[in-house]
Amino acid sequence: MTPRFNIQGRAIGPGHPVYVIAEMSANHNQDFAQAAEIVRAAKAAGADALKLQTYTPDTMTLNLRTPEFQIGAGTIWAGRNLHELYGEACTPWDWTPRLKTLAESLGLHCFSTPFDFTAVDFLEGLDVPAHKIASFEIVDLPLIRRVARTGKPTIISTGMASMAEIDDAVRAFRQAGGRELALLKCTSAYPSAPDEMNLRTIPHLGETFGTVAGLSDHTMGVAVPVAAVALGACIVEKHFTLSRAQPGPDSSFSLEPAEFKAMVDAIRVAEQALGRVSYEMTAKEQSSRVFRRSLFVTADVKAGEVFGEHNVRSIRPGSGLPPKHWDQVVGRRASRDIARGTPLDWPLLGA
Repeated sequence: MTPRFNIQGRAIGPGHPVYVIAEMSANHNQDFAQAAEIVRAAKAAGADALKLQTYTPDTMTLNLRTPEFQIGAGTIWAGRNLHELYGEACTPWDWTPRLKTLAESLGLHCFSTPFDFTAVDFLEGLDVPAHKIASFEIVDLPLIRRVARTGKPTIISTGMASMAEIDDAVRAFRQAGGRELALLKCTSAYPSAPDEMNLRTIPHLGETFGTVAGLSDHTMGVAVPVAAVALGACIVEKHFTLSRAQPGPDSSFSLEPAEFKAMVDAIRVAEQALGRVSYEMTAKEQSSRVFRRSLFVTADVKAGEVFGEHNVRSIRPGSGLPPKHWDQVVGRRASRDIARGTPLDWPLLGA
């Protein structure tokens, strides 16, 4: 059975257009005018939804400088203090209703990733159309249950998660009353390398858990999302920035407007090309049939002369007998005189 997933009347899943989410994250650089411009640019680039993140430094972590609260090597944020990083990256909560109103006026859905109960309650007060659980929070089952109880369609990213952890999250969501769920394949590296994406997981994810499946992508460029769509991704989420030249925690692995538009355009072409299982000839292929090979008389033939390689060949165009009849032609005799260049047909074949 095809899983049901719907955001404000927009059906998402197999057989429907890919749902493309522009993730603003920290790319506003604490400037509301820049945040608003990101919303407008995301719409112009073809996004279906704008996604925010809802947290404060204090809802994410403690303001301590002990080793546990310093970011270790291996990420673009190495050496940073967690509290300071989240202070720089967070979106002021009082921006959210204004950005949501702007997005909706442009025809974009606008929702967010809540990182704790207070964020869920805040977003519910704004009647967001959906919720998104980040990869790092997939193990926070109480948060997932709280989101499930809202009854809103929910998207969960699965970066770093084992099959058992994904199963725990899905069970927690459903046992708490959640109904509409989508799972996104994600590699939680920033940026991610294409050879670490394992996109073949996407259809397996949907089949295993009975959900809509998609991709939350942190690779550079647009090839990986398009490949994901070819494998059945119904949702694509990508970080969006006005310019990577602007410094910021997430800017370096975000797409600029022209790149995002190129991605959306390529996704739309890919989903059209996928079509359905079909061995039928298309209408435009009909006119190409004439260029197939067929059997032609290639030398003047007298009545009663035997057909063979010296006077019959398989050539273009396709107006003669199909080449599959070669064995039925060789050794037969001409029923009349035949000029070179005549397409061979059954009446021309005698005994």
